[in-house]
Parts: sequence; C-alpha cells; structure tokens
Amino acid sequence: MFTIKELQNKIDLTLSAQKFEGNPPLLYEPIKYTLSQGGKRLRPLLTLLACDLFDGNIENAVYPAIGLEIFHNFTLLHDDIMDKAPIRRGKETVYKKWNTNIAILSGDTMFALAYEFMLNTDNKVIPQILPVLNQTAREVCEGQQFDMDFETQDNVSIADYIEMIRLKTAVLLGGSLKIGALIGGATPENADYLYNFGINIGLAFQLKDDLLDVFSDVEKFGKMTGGDILTNKKTFLYLKAYELAKNEELQNLNYYFNLPESEGTQKINGVKSVYNTLNIEQLTVDEMKNYYDLALLEFDKINISEDKKQNLLDFAKLLMDRES
Repeated sequence: MFTIKELQNKIDLTLSAQKFEGNPPLLYEPIKYTLSQGGKRLRPLLTLLACDLFDGNIENAVYPAIGLEIFHNFTLLHDDIMDKAPIRRGKETVYKKWNTNIAILSGDTMFALAYEFMLNTDNKVIPQILPVLNQTAREVCEGQQFDMDFETQDNVSIADYIEMIRLKTAVLLGGSLKIGALIGGATPENADYLYNFGINIGLAFQLKDDLLDVFSDVEKFGKMTGGDILTNKKTFLYLKAYELAKNEELQNLNYYFNLPESEGTQKINGVKSVYNTLNIEQLTVDEMKNYYDLALLEFDKINISEDKKQNLLDFAKLLMDRES
C-alpha cells in the first residue's frame, strides 16, 4: 500500500515531466500554462488510490490518472469562457490571457490528450475504462448545460440542483475511482460500489464548496467569500432558503438578491443574515453528511479487507473536513 503523499508525489513528478509542447505554439502554451497552476489534483489521486485499493500495479494507472486531470482542466477552460470568469487559481483564465478562440482550441486539444494518456495502460483494461470516460465526458457536459439553464429558470428545485451537481462534479470523481479500480483488477461489482461511493462523496464535496463560499474564513478559504450570493447562483443554500422563507424572511431574501453586484457588501451580509435566521448552514452540513453516510454504505459493500480501505476512507474524511 502507498501513502497518500507518495501517490501525490507520483502524480506531480509524472505531470511535471510532460512537455505539452508543439506547433503552433499558441495552441500548446495555454495547456502548459493551465496544467502548471496546481490545484487539488483530486481526480488523479482518487484513480491511484482506487488502483492501490485492489493491489493493482500503480504504473498502469499513472497515465490514465494524468489523463483524467487533463480532462478536468479541459472542462475548466471551456467553463471559464461560458461563465465569463477572469480569474482561476489566482491567475488569468486562458480566454482572458489569450482569447476565446485559443481557449476553445486548446481545450479541444486537451480533450484529445486525455484520451492519449488514457490509452497508456495495460491493453486488456482499455475496453473497460474507455466507456467510463465516454459516459463521464457526456454527463459532465449535461451537467454544465443544466447549470447554465438554471441561470434563467425560476422553478429550480433542490432535486434538480442535486442532479446537476451529480453530473457536473460527482460523476468525474466516481469515474476516476472506477477507472482506477478496473485498472487495479477489481471485479465489476466492486468497481460499481466504488463508483457509487465516489458519486456520493462528490455530492458531499460540492455541497461543502457551496458552504465554504458563504461561511468560510476568508484567510483559510484563500479568496473572498460570497461569490455565489453576488451572482445569484442557485446553490443548495439559495434553494433551501427559498424553500423555507416566509413573510418577512422571504421579502428580505428577495430584496437582497435583487441588489446589484455593486452593492456587494450589503448584498452578501443581508443574504447571510437571512441564511442565519433559517439555520441554512446547519441544514447544508446535514445534507452533506447524508451523502457522506450514503458513500460509506456503498464503501462497506466492497469485498476486501478493512485495513486496505483505510487510506481511501481517511482521504474522503479530509475532503469533508477541509476549510478551502
């Protein structure tokens, strides 16, 4: 068994060894720029943890793990264009630093590169893992479309939101675990249990992100909080507040969310005051814990010794307890 730190080092060393160079340079420079910015490297780590869980050969999983990281970053390049986001990880987004056309083409190239890396493994598992990547890629796009649709819809439910984040966020975590498990030699049943574990961890992970955006300590979070409130983003907190608010609370919620972004401080503080009245922070924590508990139920079904499971369980707990 490898430690989490050993697996993280393996990912960093392998990724840093990749050149991501070619002609024309303007196609490849944004790829190198994007992949040099760090990030949690969560998806490749889950891939290696899953492979190791079943005593698989980590070397067979490293390049597919990097492929999943490239795929994830490709989606971010395109998301930033759609969201008109100028900054990611403290630096200019690709479309701002270069332009939209370059960002689209570089993202498309990253999608192709993700497949190249995915194929660099034991030939016997390729027919098993490529359908997982294909399904994941399609569902991530579906989730992004739902997210954009919600911006102009007034009847979005909490169930709608959960389905959107399942597609946009959770399926890539579940897919990363399943691909790692299949490379590691897991049975189809165990790979599916691990996939379901990842889906529920992914839902809890996104709910934690929603929570941190509103209620985290700015110094620990590393950026200003309240961005979701400023942009009227229909998060779990937003939808739960509107589900519960009555009379004066509902009036206040409407008033503050209708304030322009130029009234940012008043808007954020006003919405947070209503959230506090409605106990939204604790309700979000409870919902997050619900999905975390569902994840553990799926993990329990995996038919391997308990001591082998500890690494992945410890990492899942770190994700839930994080402050940034």
